[in-house]
Amino acid sequence: MNGFAPRLLVLLAPLMIQVHVASVGAQTSDQSMQALPTLTDKGASALDLRLLRPLSRSEEKALLPLDPFKECDRCPAMIVVPGGSFTMGASADESGSTADERPQHQVTFSRFAVGRFPVSLDEWNACVIGKGCSFRPSDATASNGWKPVTNIQWIEAKEYVEWLSRATGRPYRLLSESEREYVARAGTTTPFWWGDSFAIDQVEERQLAGTSSPPPTMSAFETSLPNPWGVYEVHGRVYDWVEDCWHDTYQGAPTDGSAWIEDDCSRHVLRGGSLSRAAQTRRAAARIWFGPSNRMHYMSVRVARTLQR
Repeated sequence: MNGFAPRLLVLLAPLMIQVHVASVGAQTSDQSMQALPTLTDKGASALDLRLLRPLSRSEEKALLPLDPFKECDRCPAMIVVPGGSFTMGASADESGSTADERPQHQVTFSRFAVGRFPVSLDEWNACVIGKGCSFRPSDATASNGWKPVTNIQWIEAKEYVEWLSRATGRPYRLLSESEREYVARAGTTTPFWWGDSFAIDQVEERQLAGTSSPPPTMSAFETSLPNPWGVYEVHGRVYDWVEDCWHDTYQGAPTDGSAWIEDDCSRHVLRGGSLSRAAQTRRAAARIWFGPSNRMHYMSVRVARTLQR
């Protein structure tokens, strides 16, 4: 435990995560990823930390990799992503890969925090009430606030993170494209964090298909398994808008984890997946683009937060 107070601690079930990863043979062949922690490495620290107020400077500095936190009641639940390096993109022999996922290249990160889930309807509506977000979801009800907000434009995703930064006084933002892939892989090198096959996630989708409301102690997203870094739906049911402008290849891409916003920014990148699209489009390296004012049923947002070094 890191000495933070007050704390409301909620057990996560780390054993299930450990068994699942071992059973599907997720690979971690990159030498640079070998020493990175997984959620089960945290032992007693693998507990959900909900301060429900902005972190102080000393609390933020004391955060360890995979520490969770939540800075207000309607703020996204966050988790600390360890700094490190990984190989971004896919090789030509990866099934389903495309030329825009190459050349593969090494990217190095300082630590940052990421939303454990896509932004929910409840979290989005807090922004609407706070007059920070102009888009009002038509599907929001009193009983489905746990669902991810969808149908949002890139410019509306930007409105949300800018409002969240103002509301908390802390630096929230969109993920960069490289951060999003780094988080999705969580130290693995296979197309999906659990391995090469898509079958496991299909099983989880069937299990969730009849879920109209979440169990009383967790959101419906938590009924599927998180990746080794405690992040849910990285090959998800929705796509996350990221900061980057679209580029047809990675030639000249940043290697420091920053967003690539040079050149033509008439298109922006989305990462994740959709139930309406083929399984190969939900691989860790897969990427798509749309214009910043496009609106589709599978478009959502997952936030990042810059942390002090």
